[in-house]
Amino acid sequence: MLRPERDPDRPRRAERTRLERQRPQRPAWPTFKRVIGLHRPHLGVVALLIVVIVASALVGLGPAYLLQRIVDDALPTAAGGGSGSKLNALILAMVVLVAFGAFFGVVQSYLSNVIGQTVMFDLRRDLYRHLTGMSLRWFTSNRTGEVLSRVSNDVGSVQNAVSEALTGIIGNLIIVLSTFGLMLFLDWRLALFSVAFIPVFLFPARRVGNIQRELLGESQEQLANLNTRMHETLSVSGALLMKTFGRQQMEYDRFEETAWEIRRLNIRRAMVGRGFMVAMGLFTSLAPAIVYWYGGHRVLGGEASLGTVVATASLLGRMFQPVNQLMGINLTLISSLALFERIFDYLDLEQEIADRPGAVALTDVRGEVRFEDVTFGYRKDTPVLNGISFTIPPGKFGALVGHSGAGKTTTAYLLPRLYDVDGGRITIDGHDIRDVTLESLTASIAMVNQEPYLFHDTIRANLRYGAPGATDEEIVDACRAANIHDFIAGLPYGYDTIVGERGYRLSGGEKQRVSIARALLKDPAILVLDEATSSVDTHTERIIQDALAHLTRGRTVLAIAHRLSTILAADVILVLDHGRLVESGTHPELMARGGLYAALYNEQFADRAGAAAG
Repeated sequence: MLRPERDPDRPRRAERTRLERQRPQRPAWPTFKRVIGLHRPHLGVVALLIVVIVASALVGLGPAYLLQRIVDDALPTAAGGGSGSKLNALILAMVVLVAFGAFFGVVQSYLSNVIGQTVMFDLRRDLYRHLTGMSLRWFTSNRTGEVLSRVSNDVGSVQNAVSEALTGIIGNLIIVLSTFGLMLFLDWRLALFSVAFIPVFLFPARRVGNIQRELLGESQEQLANLNTRMHETLSVSGALLMKTFGRQQMEYDRFEETAWEIRRLNIRRAMVGRGFMVAMGLFTSLAPAIVYWYGGHRVLGGEASLGTVVATASLLGRMFQPVNQLMGINLTLISSLALFERIFDYLDLEQEIADRPGAVALTDVRGEVRFEDVTFGYRKDTPVLNGISFTIPPGKFGALVGHSGAGKTTTAYLLPRLYDVDGGRITIDGHDIRDVTLESLTASIAMVNQEPYLFHDTIRANLRYGAPGATDEEIVDACRAANIHDFIAGLPYGYDTIVGERGYRLSGGEKQRVSIARALLKDPAILVLDEATSSVDTHTERIIQDALAHLTRGRTVLAIAHRLSTILAADVILVLDHGRLVESGTHPELMARGGLYAALYNEQFADRAGAAAG
């Protein structure tokens, strides 16, 4: 069944995928070596597991050896003999060894799972920690759905490989080597004949593994695309856009197409190597017959005993099981290398924003903010800010104004090191912010954004995000100061009300006041404000402005101003134009100059007057 090409962008994506497939595969050994290295922090448990594996392997040899003794020594032959007491003793010994083998198998399984799950925990934890340390530049350059796919799907898909990478290989190798050693001890000619055909399967196993590795990489890329599409269209904002534009069918078709491609890749990957595994299974089934044929002729010729042949055939069955498992592990590991490469690519990403060696904690913050000839660009060859210099004294209110795209938000985001400057420096109380620890810097700064973000959790949990140790009394006090307590108290579940994804169950003004209360609980020395009243009605604006008055009192404030009416009393107004600071001063000073600020002010209030008259 073929699917029609509904997505007009599909040819371009297909061409990009074709070009990516032409890249040569990376060498497998460095990645495999790194996978083995994941077990290094748990060497104690690994050593205990190896001891158990060795004990289990040695105990597992006992029944085959006892089988030879039973056939040759305890059972009667044509020449007579046989011993009932010896038979009873050998059977009892075999039962005891089987019981010990079962016990060691349980212990081995437990230790193997402990190691595998612990390594998976380490991998998930380290990947999440590394990604949370990436700069805002990285998050704005990558699709959220793809990031989530690597953290969730890719890590989850390598679980079998992680569990098998060490325990499976070591365990099966010990069983194979110990079993083959006993076979050589019993009859070295029969032993060598029994395993002569195994090397024939090694090359095809590697080839099949490389094909599966390529297909798995393609499948995970498509799964990342699927996750991205779901993240974008099943979020509140995406669903609203989709429904208002009537694009449900289009999005369904795009989803169906990607899901169908994943289906095709997975079916192909599942079928690759089926012939190889069938051939391996067929050889495993016929191997005992071959041993009996060759060994039988040796018995007839008086070169071997019947018990030796029976024991060797039994040992061969014991050896082929781990050989088959090693072949399977080889396929799993080689195909999983594509996933490990994707995970390690993320772990190897350089964190742009990190503590410098010798960084010190920022303490007793007064709040003096100084920009000194700051230059910055999202791309190195395209500066967004050029030579920005200004000072906001401790406890004063500084406002950033200018046309859209002038660099206001970029300037404000540099202060908490969401980005690092390309030139110049930013200081707080005389300390270059790159020379202080990120933990102490972010503890000294709070941000209230124009579009506040709330987690799908209770109001209380969202408030405590700014101060995890805040008491219920402190939460209520902050909410009273933010003019939101009465509203929350009137909800059916009060502070335990779930706000919905991104706080969608609250109005814009309610979310804004919750975010103000959250910032109050943090009690920062410095506050960065993205105009909190630019998209609310006049009544809500007055309520929020009153809440902001509580928040900004006694703190250094750097505010992005969209409505100039909100910053008329600012201590210093900083006017940006095309990434340059062109004016600074108080409202009366700037109006008297008749420059860009005066033009912005007159234009904004002329528009308001016209709207009021209309």
